[in-house]
Amino acid sequence: MSSRERILGRVRRALADVPADDTPYEQAVARDYLREHGERTAEETVELLAANLADYRAIVHRTGADGLAGTIAGLLRARGASSVVVPPGLDEGWLAETDVRRVADRAESTAHELDRVDSVVTACAVAVAETGTIVLDGSPDQGRRRITLVPDHHICVVRVPEQVVSSVPQALERLDPVRPLTWISGPSATSDIELDRVEGVHGPRTLEVVLVDGQPRDTVSS
Repeated sequence: MSSRERILGRVRRALADVPADDTPYEQAVARDYLREHGERTAEETVELLAANLADYRAIVHRTGADGLAGTIAGLLRARGASSVVVPPGLDEGWLAETDVRRVADRAESTAHELDRVDSVVTACAVAVAETGTIVLDGSPDQGRRRITLVPDHHICVVRVPEQVVSSVPQALERLDPVRPLTWISGPSATSDIELDRVEGVHGPRTLEVVLVDGQPRDTVSS
């Protein structure tokens, strides 16, 4: 039996109890699988996210909202960044403590131009604790997909706990499937047939995730 036949056989067995009628797929197939693995508090879910991000070799930082600008400035300084791509909807206060040259996210920017930029700072749409994944959806504070794939250093800010969910099914409920979704689990990495790990081939070599807790005292949440 070929691999193709085995896969098709599994599909047929999985669909064997689906009624042979015109019932929409979403109704015909049961969705009673586990939505998350284990019960956790919001704090425990954030801790699981941090642990899994680190396991994927992302660099995780924790800060309060009032320390976010200083944290980002410190990360850019430690990187030696002289330029940073800024999505049009990014909170200007996040970069208030750095004078690194800003590069706008422009439709006409080429890959070669972006490759000369040192870093990019974005927000995210949602983060998945069980898989250590952050998801971008192209919103104004995240920008076009290519600005997070070409520069070698990506700083992504995740608001906790409100942007953190336990599982992929929970994340999908928050996302619009027609948007350009980018799912990121750690820095770009690939392995050849010898299992030699190479980072930075398909995206940033360095991913730094800032988990920011709470809103600044002088900021009203929208």
